[in-house]
Amino acid sequence: MRVGVITFPGTLDDVDAQRAVRYADGEAVPLWHGDHDLKGVDAVIVPGGFSYGDYLRCGAIARFAPVMQEVIEAANKGMPVLGICNGFQILAEAHLLPGALVRNHKLHFVCRDQWLKVENNTTAWTGRYDLGAEILVPLKSGEGGYQADEDTLKELEDDNRVVFRYVGDNPNGSRNNIAGISNARGNVVGLMPHPEHAIDALTGPTDDGLGVFLSLLDTVVNA
Repeated sequence: MRVGVITFPGTLDDVDAQRAVRYADGEAVPLWHGDHDLKGVDAVIVPGGFSYGDYLRCGAIARFAPVMQEVIEAANKGMPVLGICNGFQILAEAHLLPGALVRNHKLHFVCRDQWLKVENNTTAWTGRYDLGAEILVPLKSGEGGYQADEDTLKELEDDNRVVFRYVGDNPNGSRNNIAGISNARGNVVGLMPHPEHAIDALTGPTDDGLGVFLSLLDTVVNA
């Protein structure tokens, strides 16, 4: 399993994402924002950070990076793509996922371990989880509030495209307590919390996040 991990100017969680891929017995392949080349990978992770300094709007500039043109094309053909935190914002800006991520409702950066409920275990990135499982992973973001119009929210709920939902207090004002969603095909998933920071109980709050990357391994092997 070869998984590309993109680095933009301002990315800070690319190394953690690469490490998570290796924990799942995959090969992490660094991808550069300025290249029109996915290097033949089986999947792509768009990691967290502050791409291009979050200027204009989170993810708004990164969405136009040369590598993202290749990601959009590959995703539309079925390649598994995961966007984490800033990566989720970029996927929304690229219209691979609906809705938008806006400033947290209390206008503060939130950094804490966050419980999530697995609402969909049929995506390319969640097959290892039991439906309804609750997992604990870090959350760290200032613009993590998921917003969408009523029709989009209804479509997401009706089509079972809410993948993760916040448990307990809503940390950022996200509509319907949404922490992560997928596209209709289930190959593209975005979430604000950081599963790559919860792959080893020695360094994270749990190893609950490892299931995301092991799920991808199953998806690639069974393709």
